[in-house]
Amino acid sequence: MRVFVTGATGWIGSAVVDELMASGHQVVGLARSEKSAQALAAKGADVLRGDLDDLDSLRRGAAQAEAVVNLASKHDWGNPAETDRAERTSVHALAEALAGTDRPFVVAAPLSGLVQGRPATETDVSPAVGLDSNRGGSENLALSYVPRGVRTVIARFAPSVHGAGDWGFVNFLMAAARKQGVSGYVGDGATTWSAVHRDDTARLIRLGLEQAPAGTRLHAVAEEALTTKAIAEAIGRHLGLPVVSVDPQDAAAHFGFVGGFLAKTMTASSDLTRQLLSWKPTGPTLVEDIESGAYTAAG
Repeated sequence: MRVFVTGATGWIGSAVVDELMASGHQVVGLARSEKSAQALAAKGADVLRGDLDDLDSLRRGAAQAEAVVNLASKHDWGNPAETDRAERTSVHALAEALAGTDRPFVVAAPLSGLVQGRPATETDVSPAVGLDSNRGGSENLALSYVPRGVRTVIARFAPSVHGAGDWGFVNFLMAAARKQGVSGYVGDGATTWSAVHRDDTARLIRLGLEQAPAGTRLHAVAEEALTTKAIAEAIGRHLGLPVVSVDPQDAAAHFGFVGGFLAKTMTASSDLTRQLLSWKPTGPTLVEDIESGAYTAAG
């Protein structure tokens, strides 16, 4: 298939491009800079210049493709409203271009905020609806196009999609440990996160693109529940730093914006995903990645 990928040179997107091309698909990657365009071209992918605010480019890329994978996000932690707006408008533009085609539309979504008190499952409906909700309610918006002839597939990512080069939450925790001279966790460290290796995530997206029925929600989760204390202990072992508890009131000052996430349990099951696609994660665990030096450059 000719697959249009947004976020094609990002942390997850670059692995997805490699996975798709290795499986015989032709990739067209959205590139907002000359550096990104060159990186895509060097892999043998086609390039479409534009960004999330260039809706005409998004529509053109979707209209000329046989499938779309939407991985791009502004991830503007200082202005979440702008992140939400850009995500909603870009998903809307892509979905409109695909309406009536029955073509696959894989949309990335977070696992955080779905449920409380238990791991989220693929049957849980996102409570985010509308522009003012998390990620602009883009998951439900994309799914609303299923009756309009779009094979929407939601790919929900664990809070830690890890591996060498990861710039996400664990990268910020590593940087905070270097800065503070201690590896910290919030409170008793009993809050838990799910995790998955980047390569396993890329393979899941390809399988979902190729096989998942319209309206499917997939969970990119390898480790269902890893305590934040265990993450801090792995960072402490790797850096040779003491491991300490940080009072919840001091979390923002100690960790920066990621402190708020560190205090939240964000877990999910992937049982239905594994059954549907015969997907079996094979990559290293998060602790293995930390201890092997995958985050050495952080900070």
